[in-house]
Amino acid sequence: MKQKSSNEVEVVAALIWQADRFLICQRPANKARALLYEFVGGKVEAGESHAEALIRECREELNIQIMVDDLYMDVIHTYPDITVHLYLYNARIDGSSPPIQKLEHVDIRWIYPNEIPKYSFCPADKGILERLMD
Repeated sequence: MKQKSSNEVEVVAALIWQADRFLICQRPANKARALLYEFVGGKVEAGESHAEALIRECREELNIQIMVDDLYMDVIHTYPDITVHLYLYNARIDGSSPPIQKLEHVDIRWIYPNEIPKYSFCPADKGILERLMD
């Protein structure tokens, strides 16, 4: 079994599609990796499953109810301050969910995969974005 480093955190994120476009969110200016785009999500808290964490994060950040599907891919990325093990799940917005609200992010957008180069993303997302553009 792989040993996690002491500063490695598990992070879950949602790859949410609307037809041929997927959802990206811009981080606030006062947080690490300020104003970079990312997938909605966040840290897994003690005792939470990945699905539970992702459902909670989507509710806290966008006020949406999602259904978590299969794992799209996972990556490990080391920033100067933290190492993240990012698990990106395919997810769908529940049909009864309220409209998306920006509770945490500066901007949210639905983009096509060929638009990825127009945005500055968190470095941990690089491998994921390359796969989405293939």
